[in-house]
Amino acid sequence: MKRYLRYSVLFLFGLRAHAQDTTALKMRDTVAVKQVADSNARHEVAIFLPLYLDSAFDASGNYRYDKNFPKFINPGLEFYEGVELALDSMRKEGIKLDVRIYDTRSATKPIQQVVADSAFDSVQLILGAVVNGGEEQRLAAAALKLRIPFINVNFPNDAGITANPGLVILNSTLRAHCEAIYRYVQRNYPTKHVVYFRKKGAQEDRLKGYFTDLDHSTASVPLKIQYVSLDDNFDQGSVGAYLDSTQQTICIAGSLEEAFGSRLAGVLTFMKSYPTTLIGMPTWDNIDFTRPELAGKEIVYTTPFYTNPADTLVKQINQNFKVRFYSRPSDMVFRGYETVYRFGHLLALHGKDLGGSIGVKKFKVFNDFNIEPVFLNKSMTLDYFENKRLYFIHVKDGNVIAVN
Repeated sequence: MKRYLRYSVLFLFGLRAHAQDTTALKMRDTVAVKQVADSNARHEVAIFLPLYLDSAFDASGNYRYDKNFPKFINPGLEFYEGVELALDSMRKEGIKLDVRIYDTRSATKPIQQVVADSAFDSVQLILGAVVNGGEEQRLAAAALKLRIPFINVNFPNDAGITANPGLVILNSTLRAHCEAIYRYVQRNYPTKHVVYFRKKGAQEDRLKGYFTDLDHSTASVPLKIQYVSLDDNFDQGSVGAYLDSTQQTICIAGSLEEAFGSRLAGVLTFMKSYPTTLIGMPTWDNIDFTRPELAGKEIVYTTPFYTNPADTLVKQINQNFKVRFYSRPSDMVFRGYETVYRFGHLLALHGKDLGGSIGVKKFKVFNDFNIEPVFLNKSMTLDYFENKRLYFIHVKDGNVIAVN
């Protein structure tokens, strides 16, 4: 851990030194591109991520946190590490890219100033580890103006953006998760009793609205879902009233709140005389399923990102971090690697025509992205592209027992 801390601080110093006199940290490869007809073509990629360089260093360039390393810096730093690993792999394959790294937390060069600079006009692909709708909107607007793709890597929301064919959402929206869950239950439990448990709240109203819309718009036989609102102190009695001891009940947790999901899972686990299958939301990736009160219960939830620990490349990256930093890579390392490798290859292959080929299923790394056009309000206007491939993770006793 100490070695990782020492490396992280030194790494930030390196980023600071590179970025001080330029708009962005630049990475430039020198090998020729084999896939592009014009061997002199150079493809520029802009990557936006939260590095917090201005927060980590004072005006004199001194590191602010002494021997500590604040956790809020980790996601951006680890995404950057994944980017470097991907570029190293691509360099060995003969891929030539100009990559510029922009700190979304820069006080001197905010996003709106970066994209307004004429130097940004030569960018052909934008990748962003954005954390809010404002950042997504600004980068999506820049992509629309330049007629290039903007890959929103991790923010699961369209931020109200419409009529923008440049926007690609990889971390699927809640609407997409609800659609996938609905189809999953239709396909696997078409005749089972389905109960949708929720709590009160505006977000929960929105989630329920997605399911009720699907009840009316599905091309197949609609599910007969029983919608149940629970209070904050619900228990076995309030839940058991909607279960049947003689048949399996499919329970859907209609809330993103982890505390609600954990409580519902615990209550259902304790009610062993009632056979149930519990399906949760994408936020359940953060729930500790090893807790004793969840012992023996199989729980299913959705995610657009799954890194198989048995995968050869995953093992190599894990080993790399173990040797260099005495730590394990987070999901952000794998996302940084995957997005740069996949879309960097597509850019090298298609060049300025990348926008029309953004959904091509080539250069898979860890995940089978299924990038489809989204048409909101049933209009003929393409609003954006979204990854519709979601994995259903089956967890029991803290262990992943199935992925489909």
